[in-house]
Amino acid sequence: MSMTTTPMRMTTPAMSMSQGFNRLVGWSIAAVLAFLWGIPFLYSVWTAFHPEKYSVNFQWDAPLTFENFVTAWQAAPFALYFTNTVLLVTMIIIANFVLCTLVAYAFVRYRFRWAGPLFGLIMIQLLITPEILIVKNYQTLAQLGLIDTIVGIALPYLTSAFGIFLLRQTFKTVPKSLDEAAAIEGAGMWRVLWDVYVPLARPVYLAYGLVSVSFHWNNFLWPLIVTNSPEARPVTVGLSVFATADSGVEWSLVNAATLMTTAPLVIAFLVFQRQFVANFMRAGIK
Repeated sequence: MSMTTTPMRMTTPAMSMSQGFNRLVGWSIAAVLAFLWGIPFLYSVWTAFHPEKYSVNFQWDAPLTFENFVTAWQAAPFALYFTNTVLLVTMIIIANFVLCTLVAYAFVRYRFRWAGPLFGLIMIQLLITPEILIVKNYQTLAQLGLIDTIVGIALPYLTSAFGIFLLRQTFKTVPKSLDEAAAIEGAGMWRVLWDVYVPLARPVYLAYGLVSVSFHWNNFLWPLIVTNSPEARPVTVGLSVFATADSGVEWSLVNAATLMTTAPLVIAFLVFQRQFVANFMRAGIK
């Protein structure tokens, strides 16, 4: 009886030094890129917490102040802008979850005519950027009387081809035996969907929800075109109006308002960073 042994790879000092050097170079490049990426953010933080005269005059002994945030908050109706944005994002994410779930479930568990071509048409939408449809969408909203409304901003985004695709791919991994077991227990279509498919797809819902909220919170062009009054403006449009009309070139006020509008997303990412990355990897999003 013969035994085969796998030769062990010996790590020489030269190999260890080479690996250490490569690791050092990689970390150095990453640190330089991170610093370059963070320069605008660091500048915004500096100017927001210091008087205007220190916006281009960097001194370590410059006094800290919160007056810029108070002035910016009082100079524009940011409370209304935040309320509009929260309503907008909530409306879109709820509609996306409901509609994308129903469409994806129908494509996975039901066989009907033209299912393939219909799904192909949905995938074609991924190749069409929203900017191409701005004129037609605006004309449609004008006919419906939804210009300058939060519903009008949300209407083109109430469903998502990417969300349908992502949930469809997830639902396809659910074993058919779970459907059959639930049917034996007397569960109908809606109960199977709610008790079997939705719980198994929770990581995908979380990953997609984070992406959707981030996109629609920062969306600027479409809300800018649709809205005309502060009553319907989200924070992105309100910030642009504030920066161009109210504060002008007072960068301390502009950056203070910018930090206020981006703070919810930054805080949410810092709090849910681990879940954010883990669910992206689990959902298969690269």
